[in-house]
Amino acid sequence: MGFVRHLIAAMLALGGMAGLPAQAATVASPGGTIAVSVDIGNEGRAVYSIARHGTPVVAASQLGFLFTDAPQIARNMAIDGTAMREVDESWTQPWGEWTTVRNRFRELRVHLRETTARARRLDVVFRVYDDGVGFRYEFPDAGPVNIAEELTQFNIAQPATAWWCAAFESNREEMLYHRTPIAEIGTAQTPLTLRLADGTHVAIHEAALVDYAGMNIAKVEGGLLKAVLTPSSSGPKVSRMGPFTTSWRVLMIAADAPGLYMANRLVLNLNEPNKLGDVSWVHPRKYMGIWWGMHLGSQSWASGPVHGATTANALKAIDFAAANGFGGLLVEGWNKGWDGDWFADGSSFSFTEPYSDFDLPRVQAYARAHGMTLIGHHETSANIAHYEEQLGAALDLEQRLGIDTVKTGYVSDAGGVQARGADGQIHFEWHEGQVMARHHLLVVTEAAKRHVAVVAHEPIKDTGLRRTYPNWLSREGQRGMEYNAWGNPKNPPEHEATLVFTRMLGGPMDFTPGVLSLKGKGGSDILSTAAKQLALYIVLYSPVQMAADLPENYARYPAAFQFIKDVAVDWSDTHVLNGAVGDYVTMARKDRRSENWYLGTVTNAEARTLRLPLDFLTPGKRYMAQIYRDGPGADYRTEARHAMTIETRTLTHGDVLTLPLGPGGGAAVRFVAMP
Repeated sequence: MGFVRHLIAAMLALGGMAGLPAQAATVASPGGTIAVSVDIGNEGRAVYSIARHGTPVVAASQLGFLFTDAPQIARNMAIDGTAMREVDESWTQPWGEWTTVRNRFRELRVHLRETTARARRLDVVFRVYDDGVGFRYEFPDAGPVNIAEELTQFNIAQPATAWWCAAFESNREEMLYHRTPIAEIGTAQTPLTLRLADGTHVAIHEAALVDYAGMNIAKVEGGLLKAVLTPSSSGPKVSRMGPFTTSWRVLMIAADAPGLYMANRLVLNLNEPNKLGDVSWVHPRKYMGIWWGMHLGSQSWASGPVHGATTANALKAIDFAAANGFGGLLVEGWNKGWDGDWFADGSSFSFTEPYSDFDLPRVQAYARAHGMTLIGHHETSANIAHYEEQLGAALDLEQRLGIDTVKTGYVSDAGGVQARGADGQIHFEWHEGQVMARHHLLVVTEAAKRHVAVVAHEPIKDTGLRRTYPNWLSREGQRGMEYNAWGNPKNPPEHEATLVFTRMLGGPMDFTPGVLSLKGKGGSDILSTAAKQLALYIVLYSPVQMAADLPENYARYPAAFQFIKDVAVDWSDTHVLNGAVGDYVTMARKDRRSENWYLGTVTNAEARTLRLPLDFLTPGKRYMAQIYRDGPGADYRTEARHAMTIETRTLTHGDVLTLPLGPGGGAAVRFVAMP
């Protein structure tokens, strides 16, 4: 009965703050940790509130909509009935951070009805977990719905520190994070992460973004935040025919940063189960690429004397990758269309015709003969009208050649998507608008018909749809390694420790780690130690992981390269051993295909020594721990950034491993189960 006491305490506190009546529709999470109340407040506005262990987290916050062709749904609402249910089930991921995911929640469905003559209906469904809340709107009536804006609020009940990226800027989602008081948020992308005054951690995001506009978060005043939908060229931000449901609005809520990361399973749970059936054709893997040289400027995407995607270069790269156990090779710039200003338009791309110096069938056959495959590449420059015209033929080509994964790209400014409208004309859209939500699912489902998986760059945000469509392997959606080649500024030392508790709450990221040279364009320094580059394979999850550096640099650092060759990419279990947003984090993950464990830890610009209990290891087993850690004096600011100590120890469950991390540093450990 503990949840009842928490519920009563929370509702009294929230009702008292908002001046609400004592009567309210309420629900508590299965373990009583989280409580939600829904009521009708001033002016007949529907409001919700959230508490954790009786302490307010979200004070009374409004619900509702503005429309382009009808009066708003906001005032003059009444609760016209409720329904409750409880679910406790588990499901299996075909790949992921955990093999088994538990889905345990209590659900409250609130039927709202206008008290005016219009008497329109709107349902709000809350699913309450012990580590968060998801809620969505359901429009139950038939007919067109044209949404100008959501009126959803998130009235954070305590002072808070926020980690946020600006929305609606030219560089899409690829912005550095701000760390500010909540009152200094502008308009932010999601996930948006907050640390409340009492230490509680909250992340606001969304789940199951299907045929709807992506949600951003804007500050109103103080701790009051509101949803802002991504615009559309057609006027309404969302146009749908009812009945339909919106995306889930998600609040992950935990005692600390590690708990917040573990709560990201909630995003998966709010998505529908696998719709594709047997997905044994989806293959997590490590890959190399003809890619980093373009970012360094030593090779080009375009044809010419330094064209990277030549047959000779690809065959040589396959030899190196196959000899070192990699399963894939990404070749960018293979297809016609890269000459000229491809960034500005994308209408010259062919997704089936290679340049004359690249024999695509020969290179793929050579890869297959060496136990590998090419990874396809479709850069669209966000000209989706042009891409969709060729999509079927492009995916048919991948299927015919046995290429089972394709990387898509949407390089353009944030509002630079070229889409064909219902009028047959080209319109410019935003990367996270309703048009792009439809487009990305079109690509993923058409790829699935041909047993092709998708890794999307410059994508729409990750909202857990990989559960429903497991061929959506990974995506970019933040500043990755390429910014360490030419970025101004480069990714700072705190970047990765911030990503774990912000961007990574949404899902996998194709960060493309492993640049052991620690050099970017023009010989510029990357703000990392070599050991940190290894740790990123554990800390930043993706089922497809690139070894991003040039082959000659891996040949130069063979001892460190060994860890990249050994590290797994698909996990049966994940633990966050410690962490603080933007400061440091330690992850332990178990290989899905063996009894081996891997540990990665990274820090910001501050040196620190971490004491790590190894309680995640299986009791009774002995492990040979291969430790790659910052060496004496390792420091991202000096040439000692390459200093690395590699040692081997025998360790067991219950042992404690102490790891010193240099400024901008890290450590990676492979625990090999011993007979």
